[in-house]
Amino acid sequence: MKLLILYGSTRRGGNTEWLTERMVEGLPATRIYLREKQIRPIQDMRHTAEGFSPVDDDYDEVVQEMLRHDAIVFATPLYWYGMSGLMKNFIDRWSQSLRDPDLDFKAQMRTKKAYVVIVGGDNPRIEALPLVGQFTHIFRYFGMEFAHYLIGKGNKPGDVQRDEQAIAQAAQIRKALLD
Repeated sequence: MKLLILYGSTRRGGNTEWLTERMVEGLPATRIYLREKQIRPIQDMRHTAEGFSPVDDDYDEVVQEMLRHDAIVFATPLYWYGMSGLMKNFIDRWSQSLRDPDLDFKAQMRTKKAYVVIVGGDNPRIEALPLVGQFTHIFRYFGMEFAHYLIGKGNKPGDVQRDEQAIAQAAQIRKALLD
């Protein structure tokens, strides 16, 4: 299985990255840090005669990489009870890919297995559930398998390293990924 990790955090080496790396430890994976990519917000052209125009940024490169993989980990900190802006901008642009007749984006995404890692500081196992629901709806729309999600507790750098429950769950998911 070809595994891709999409990191949505603006913090290098932060809690979300640390927990995700525990989950995929020992597995070959491609890593994309959205903070290192320029992905412009969507200009909604769905209902115009001309449709979407090409955008000079890194979005298409990230989408092509995503389509080359079998499984995708969406790793995001819990920012104001939702996904990071970097992750949201990227997913919002999927509307553009859906209208690309050469891509057949929805059919290709249907073949992907999805994983989600969320780390937040304020009661995240409860507060992150709406975000898990949002990912559930996104994946259901595309017909993707939502294999697992992992929620960790961490606010300040390094906090998640003390979340024994999340670390144990990361090990369980890693075992499932190895099977």
